[in-house]
Amino acid sequence: MATSPDQRPEHPSTYFMQDRSNQEELSRLHIQDQLVTTMLGGVLPEQPDPTRFSQVLDVGCGTGGWLIEAAKTYPTMLRLDGVDISRTVVEFAQAQAEAAQVGDRVTFHIMDALRMLEFPANTFDLVNQRSGAGYLRTWDWRKLLEEFRRVTRPGGVIRVTEGDWAVESTSPALTRLFDLLLKAFYQSGHSFTPTSDGVTARLVSLLEQASVQNVQVAEHSTECRPGTAFWQSFYNDMKLVFRTTLPFQRKWIKVPDDYEDLYQQMLREIEQPDFVARGRMLTAWGTSPDKRAQGHTTAWADRN
Repeated sequence: MATSPDQRPEHPSTYFMQDRSNQEELSRLHIQDQLVTTMLGGVLPEQPDPTRFSQVLDVGCGTGGWLIEAAKTYPTMLRLDGVDISRTVVEFAQAQAEAAQVGDRVTFHIMDALRMLEFPANTFDLVNQRSGAGYLRTWDWRKLLEEFRRVTRPGGVIRVTEGDWAVESTSPALTRLFDLLLKAFYQSGHSFTPTSDGVTARLVSLLEQASVQNVQVAEHSTECRPGTAFWQSFYNDMKLVFRTTLPFQRKWIKVPDDYEDLYQQMLREIEQPDFVARGRMLTAWGTSPDKRAQGHTTAWADRN
């Protein structure tokens, strides 16, 4: 079982943001966490009976917003564990849980999910992951989903949510910046294709190839306009994301000399009264099979 944050060493990370003590990235993750929950319409909007999930695991939990909100929304969830490789975000998340008065049920652990999930088999009723493509390369999905299946009880739910890499908007500068970021994600192996749906288009097949049963999907689309709380969060997210990802982009692509001009133009265009942005996220989920009935793991399709 995972130990407390001050005892466990951190492992090298595949997350696109290598400086995990960066306070700007911590702020961005916190903003993004809230944005995603708003876009999805809640913590478990597609599940017909979330009260059946007594033991819950959130993988790549980040700043912990989803798990804390789940604990507050569903008192029937008795044990909620979150894991993340970053000591900084785990300590932040645990402090948030204590402040929300759910620390008696919610625990965050420093853990490298790509090595293994340090929980016994058949522990959880629900294993959740949101926005994991930021640390998952295309070749990492197989092992991770096998770990999800291992720690999920037969009949329990495995749930994965990812967004398209870019949003559509009326801002030419924002469009160009997203094109650069998408290229970097593809070059680094975080996207299956050089298109915005390079991960979302594969979610169903990834789960099915991991022998997850009865896979279903729910699509979520959101429109963002100035003058709303959602727009303010979106603006703050964009203001940070194209700063914090710059070292990552420079590692994988040639960043244009006018990047700073593009960045400032993007901020001005988002502030225009006629600005509109549209984003899309996809949640795919299914049930963990009875391990005793499985003769073998389904072969994985060629991902090249």
